[in-house]
Amino acid sequence: MFFQNQNIFNILFEAIPEGVIIVDEAQTILAANTSAETMFGYNKKELSNKKLDSLIPQKYHTSHKHHFSNFIKSNNIRKTTHSPNLTGVKKNNIQFPIEIGLNPFSVDNNNFVLALLIDITVRKKNEKKIKSLNTQLEKQVTQKTLDLKNTIKQLKLLNSNYKQEIIKRVDAENKIKLALKKEQELSSLKTKFLTLVSHEFKTPLSGILTSTMLINKYQLKREQNRRSKHIKTIESKVHYLNNILNDFLSAERLDANQVNYKITKFNLSKVINEVVYNANMLLKGGQKIEVHQNTDTFILEQDEIILEVILSNLIYNAIAYSPENTTIDLEIVKKIKNIQFIIIDKGIGIPLNDQKYIFNRYFRAENALNTQGTGIGLSIVKAHVENLGGTISFKSKEGEGSVFSLKLPIIIKL
Repeated sequence: MFFQNQNIFNILFEAIPEGVIIVDEAQTILAANTSAETMFGYNKKELSNKKLDSLIPQKYHTSHKHHFSNFIKSNNIRKTTHSPNLTGVKKNNIQFPIEIGLNPFSVDNNNFVLALLIDITVRKKNEKKIKSLNTQLEKQVTQKTLDLKNTIKQLKLLNSNYKQEIIKRVDAENKIKLALKKEQELSSLKTKFLTLVSHEFKTPLSGILTSTMLINKYQLKREQNRRSKHIKTIESKVHYLNNILNDFLSAERLDANQVNYKITKFNLSKVINEVVYNANMLLKGGQKIEVHQNTDTFILEQDEIILEVILSNLIYNAIAYSPENTTIDLEIVKKIKNIQFIIIDKGIGIPLNDQKYIFNRYFRAENALNTQGTGIGLSIVKAHVENLGGTISFKSKEGEGSVFSLKLPIIIKL
C-alpha cells in the first residue's frame, strides 16, 4: 500500500526533518525515512521489517507492548509524549533522549501507526546549561546580598548618613534580583517558543503526509469525493502553516520597528471579499460567515494589506474557537471620520480571569489550550491597530462567545 505512488511518497517522507517510522499492529517497522535511520545509526532501508523493540531499551519491552496495544485501541490521534525519561536505543546500543508524536491510521481495515521522532539530546543539554546558569545567578545574588548586608553594617558605624546609603544598597539588591527574574523569564519564554514552533509545525505536517498516502489509495473515479476530502485537508493544513509563518514574520518586524505602512485609497469591499474567501477554506461543518453591510461604496485611505491581516486574524479566531453549525457575523459601521468592524461569534468564549492577558504575546486562554494556535495573532492585531491610529476592545463570556470591536480612522496620515 505504501508504494502505489513511490515518487510522491518518497518526496514527502524524506522532506520531514524529524525521524518518521511506520509500524503495523505487530509492531513491525514497515518504513523509515533517512532522518530516523540516521538518528538510530542504521543504514538505508536497514530498519525495514525490524521489530519496534529494537529501538527501545530492553527494560521497557514488556510495558511498551501493553501501552502500544492500548494506544491502537484508543485511536488517540496527535498524542505527543513529553516524558523526561523517554529514551531510544541506537544500533550501537547507546541510549539517547527522544520525543515522540503518534498518529494512528487505518487502510483496508488494517491499523498502522505513524511516529514522528525528535532527538532532544541537544535540548536536554541546553536545559541543563540554563539550569546551571540560573543556579549560578542565584548564588551570585545570594553572595551579593551578603556583601551588601556587611557593607550596610559598616556604613552604620562609619557614616552618619547611613540611612540614605542603606536605601541605595537595598535598591541595588532589588535591581539584581529583578535582573535575575527577567533572565529566568526570558529563558522560560525561549523554551516555550521552541516547543510551540515544533508542535505547531509537526502536527499539520503529519496530517499532510497521512492524507497524501490515503489519496494514493483512491484511484477510481467514483472515489473522487474521498480524494477531494483529503485534498481539502492538505489545503487547510498548508494554509494554517502559511498563517503561522506570517504571524512569526509580522511579530519580528513589529519588534524591530521594521513595518513600513503603505497608505493607499481603496474600496473596502475588495478587502472584505478577500478575507471571507480565504476564511471559507477554514470553516468547520455547518459554519458560515455573514457580512451584514454592503461595502461597495466604502472608500478608505489606510494600509490595505495590514487591514486584511487584522480582519483575517480576528475571523480565523472566531472560526477556530466556535463549534460546527454556527455563524460568524461581521458588522461594519461607517461614520464621518472612522469605521468600526465588529466580529461576533458563539464560541467557547474567554474565561474572565484570562481576559486581561489576551493581547499578550504567546498567551493562550485556559480553555483554548487543546485548540491549535500560537498565541501571537491578537498581539500582532493590537500593535497594527494602534499603529494605524485605531483601537480594539472585546467583550466575552465563557461558553457563550466573544465580540471583538475595532475602530480605524477612514483617512490616516502617518
